[in-house]
Amino acid sequence: MSEKEDLAKQKAEAAAKAKAVALARKQAKEESAEKPEGETDMAKQKAEAAAKAKAVALARKQAKEEGAEKPEGETDMAKQKAEAAAKAKAVALARKQAKEESVKPEGDMDIAKQKAAAAAKAKAAALARKQAKAESAEKPEGDMDIAKQKAAAAAKAKAAALARKQAKAESAEKPEGDMDIAKQKAAAAAKAKAAALARKQAKEEATEKPEGEMDAAKQKAKAAALARKQAKGESAEKPEGDMDIAKQKAAAAAKAKAAALARKQAKEEATEKPEGEMDAAKQKAAAAAKAKAAAAAKAKAVAAAKNRTAEKESKEVNTPSELSPNQLKLDQIVSAIESHVGQGALLEHYINRLSKDVPTLVANPDTYFSIAKFLRYDEQLNFTYLSELHGTDFESHMEIYVHLHSFKMNQSVALKVKLDRDSPVIPSLVPLWSGANWPECEAYDLLGINFYEHPDLKRILLGEDWKGYPLRKDYQPYDVEV
Repeated sequence: MSEKEDLAKQKAEAAAKAKAVALARKQAKEESAEKPEGETDMAKQKAEAAAKAKAVALARKQAKEEGAEKPEGETDMAKQKAEAAAKAKAVALARKQAKEESVKPEGDMDIAKQKAAAAAKAKAAALARKQAKAESAEKPEGDMDIAKQKAAAAAKAKAAALARKQAKAESAEKPEGDMDIAKQKAAAAAKAKAAALARKQAKEEATEKPEGEMDAAKQKAKAAALARKQAKGESAEKPEGDMDIAKQKAAAAAKAKAAALARKQAKEEATEKPEGEMDAAKQKAAAAAKAKAAAAAKAKAVAAAKNRTAEKESKEVNTPSELSPNQLKLDQIVSAIESHVGQGALLEHYINRLSKDVPTLVANPDTYFSIAKFLRYDEQLNFTYLSELHGTDFESHMEIYVHLHSFKMNQSVALKVKLDRDSPVIPSLVPLWSGANWPECEAYDLLGINFYEHPDLKRILLGEDWKGYPLRKDYQPYDVEV
């Protein structure tokens, strides 16, 4: 067929379409002028339906004729042109219908808009399905996948544009409360459509892919859906603190699943691939393993650095660089003891940071009483008040702790002495401070420390026939039932 004949046919068909449309309009106007409002709406709808049916039948007839006469290349172009023309007509008809229905009252307008939107969506979906089937029947596998992706993308774009248009139209007419509900409904509908389209596309792809790829895709989809569901359920039930922990657990579980899936997939691929591809896969797996090991080593190094920093800070707390305000008083007391009692009288002296910076003196057992006597009667020091005396079992040795206070210096000092655990014997301080009487009896009663020259050393909590000393670390009750 020549080009002139094609042009003549197209002109004749266009003239026929124009006549049919004009006739439909004329008939609709005449019927609307004669009928009341209720019947006019029905007549309009019937006329529009008839016009649509005529247009569709004419388009089908034209497509068949052109398909029978033209070669394959021109047939595809003709189909595309016909589909584009049909789409344009459908859009123009929907616009016209929307304008005509906008003259109606508000209640009828909303229903009409919803009906028009639903009809437009149904037409678009049917047209997309028809086009997809036609293209899938003609194209090879590689082109079919690309065509499906394009069709899916186009359908999503159309649905999104239609939803936005409908939302704008409804938001212009509805109050704020209804707008929010409408937005939520539109969003939910859009999500449902997208999910349905994704499921449909996945099914279509699953029918074309081999079994190995289908299993991997299914596993990935299931893992993703399960992770999302679990995250939503846990976030709805748990408070903020638990949500963070739940998120971390979910992330760890997702990582573990992904790693297991990757290992499984790698094994399956390794069994199917030839040697050259297997080597490349092995290299990739080795590189991924190295990256993971490097990340783990880095995390371990960071944790170790944090631990070292924490230890350093704790040491700085125990041994701060700044001098204690009691350091000068400690130096003064130590100097006085060494000059009056002797150089070897003290084994150690320091500021106890954990006990309000108290100056602490560790005495030699042989010079313990002499140092205590000097602290008590020296005119400059004058530690006249004994506030505390107790003993402690350190398993390797026993220790006596004495806390003294000088009202003249307004200063406290701690005096310690370490004793042999097997034979803990030390002079009593009762001759210097009468307040040491009962504390020394208590240390004797519970730890077995013997204070010689005590005026009345006896058990004050337990009976004289009690076996053993309860505060010793190796104490075992004589009577198990007690």
